[in-house]
Amino acid sequence: MGISSALYTGVSGLNTNGNAMSVLGNNIANTNTIGFKSSRTIFSDLLSANISGSGGASQVGRGTQLSVVDNIFSQGTFENTESNTDLAIEGEGFFMVKAPGGMQDFYTRAGAFRFNEQGYLVNPEGFRVQGKGFEADGTLGIGDPADIRVDTGTLIPARPTSEINLTTNLDSNAPVVAGGFDPLNPMGTSSYATSIPVFDTLGNTHLLSTYFTKTAANEWEWNTVVDGAEIGGTPGELTIVGTGTLEFDTNGNLVSGQTGATNPGVLTWVNGASTQDINFSFNTTQYSSDSIVISQGQNGYGAGSLVRIAIDGDGVVTANYSNGERIRVAQIALAKFPNVNGLSKEGSNLYAATNTSGDPRVGVPGAELGKIFTNALEQSNVDLAQEFVKMITTQRGFQANSRIITTTDEMLGELINLKR
Repeated sequence: MGISSALYTGVSGLNTNGNAMSVLGNNIANTNTIGFKSSRTIFSDLLSANISGSGGASQVGRGTQLSVVDNIFSQGTFENTESNTDLAIEGEGFFMVKAPGGMQDFYTRAGAFRFNEQGYLVNPEGFRVQGKGFEADGTLGIGDPADIRVDTGTLIPARPTSEINLTTNLDSNAPVVAGGFDPLNPMGTSSYATSIPVFDTLGNTHLLSTYFTKTAANEWEWNTVVDGAEIGGTPGELTIVGTGTLEFDTNGNLVSGQTGATNPGVLTWVNGASTQDINFSFNTTQYSSDSIVISQGQNGYGAGSLVRIAIDGDGVVTANYSNGERIRVAQIALAKFPNVNGLSKEGSNLYAATNTSGDPRVGVPGAELGKIFTNALEQSNVDLAQEFVKMITTQRGFQANSRIITTTDEMLGELINLKR
């Protein structure tokens, strides 16, 4: 081998320790980078040279080389924020993002998201967050994740009332009303009444009143009325738009008449809304207690504008509207890799999948892929104390290898001086 080979051994040490210092510098530079994962350098020795001596064959090392730079994907601490679109993952999952119009998925732990002017949920670089959308019936879609977008520029249309639910008790001690219900004298020909506003197809409200009239010991008649002016009748006079009979057993339980409906075609509003039929559902008892409405509800609503967008701990994006409606838009998707160290760094806190990382397992937040925390950001997992200790040892390693070169140079100088 000769003395000169020690020069190259020293050079290899300088190169590897120089690269290690670059990795340390990158870690320290990203101490405050959201979602950053620190790296470490792994050295390995070079193939040794075989030499023959009086004692037999021996091996002499030829220096060191950089084996691999590992990413340390340990959990970072969380910082609480005031933004509901700031998200952090506890677990091994990654957020999925795509460039606008792009086809490639990128992955990130940095959850500093926001909604842009087009209603897309994006990261600071404009990459769109991916999630699974909800169907019209409220179930989560089964397709591949897509861009999460909330329509911020339009009103949601009105939903006409199609169902009314009434939970009441009718006093069993109420007297029987002879002659039945008369809409011209509603209070004098009924035992109890309740009213509820309903919505038409244009989003206008109309007041429907339901009068309960006791007609026999365990029998009640119900009549739903509306002001005649709203359906083309006489203004100020009540018009019956639905009627039925409720029958109870001797224990006060409803045995007949649990459902009813407005008369088909009667609810034709004069304001131009479509003809409307409404189904009634009665959950009614007849006990010896005052007649009372325990609860009532209907499934319609008027047009509404967007007032707020919220993201919950399950990653569900919900749009809240001025009419009180809350519509689930999408659920944020997460991805998990068999080998996270095989991911390729793409800059801007992004990673890309490679053959080494394996194919991602994609799904929604949970025990396997990770739990989402709102109003929080994951901090860098760089440990400054540890980095400074490594910096000292790396500096000493670099310094020692430089001494090998200078010492070898002196030895070669002595060798050249032999001819004198």
